[in-house]
Amino acid sequence: MNKFHGTGVAIVTPFNADGSVDYDGLKSLINYLINGKVEYLVSLGTTGEASTLNKDEKKKIWEFTAEINNGRLPLVAGIGGNDTAEVANNISTFKLNGYDAILSASPYYNKPSQEGIYQHYKALSEASALPLFLYNVPGRTASNVSPETTCRLAHDFKNIIGTKDASGSFDQFNQILRDKPEDFMLISGDDPVALPMIALGAVGVISVVGNALPQQVSDLVRLCLNGDFSAARKPHLDLIEFTRLLFAEGNPAGVKAALRQLKVCGDQVRLPLIKATAQLDGQIAEQLKKIIQ
Repeated sequence: MNKFHGTGVAIVTPFNADGSVDYDGLKSLINYLINGKVEYLVSLGTTGEASTLNKDEKKKIWEFTAEINNGRLPLVAGIGGNDTAEVANNISTFKLNGYDAILSASPYYNKPSQEGIYQHYKALSEASALPLFLYNVPGRTASNVSPETTCRLAHDFKNIIGTKDASGSFDQFNQILRDKPEDFMLISGDDPVALPMIALGAVGVISVVGNALPQQVSDLVRLCLNGDFSAARKPHLDLIEFTRLLFAEGNPAGVKAALRQLKVCGDQVRLPLIKATAQLDGQIAEQLKKIIQ
């Protein structure tokens, strides 16, 4: 199986009460995820609150994550932004040790045309010594990477090997799966639709829920990849309310609350995000009790 088939986890960045990075918590989380049998880890995606970290913090987190992982799982680095020249420079100067690919979100705020998105990823492809995943998340970027642009990039640049798509559009997924190169990977960017996306032909999920429930999510995804959707249906449905709660007050506040309850790491976030309210925290605890028997 391809090393990016299955469950990847977009890992959170634990913080101390003073706002500094909690490296003990990060070590605990990495080991927890590896013991949960996920297939790969994504360091400093949007769930990792990368937008609130400075360059030195990002560098240290990437290095620390590779050190603790120690080759046990494939690693993906999240490197994105809305200044193409800066992102390309960050990718070209990225220290490759321990990493297998880069995940880069489509530019936010600028709202580029489809040709602008194509030219952005063309520049990143030419700058990258590692395979590159596109990341389409219109809810955060205010623009969509169309199926035509996705497949154009996939055909034109061999080191663009897949896309994490969080558009929620099954019309879009259908078009990508019909028109992409055979080995180009469609990956679900949303936990709740991983099952139906895999039924269509996606190769897995990059999960937020997997931070808290790595074993449950990875078991579910493996059932789907093995074509056993009958067995996968119940665990899929069992996770729906828990997943809804994790995103009720923004990501990653909800999943960090769950991780604190599971004694994996703390639940501090950096402004402008705030911690989950007491009410939501209690609801998440109730769901965890139901799921973890």
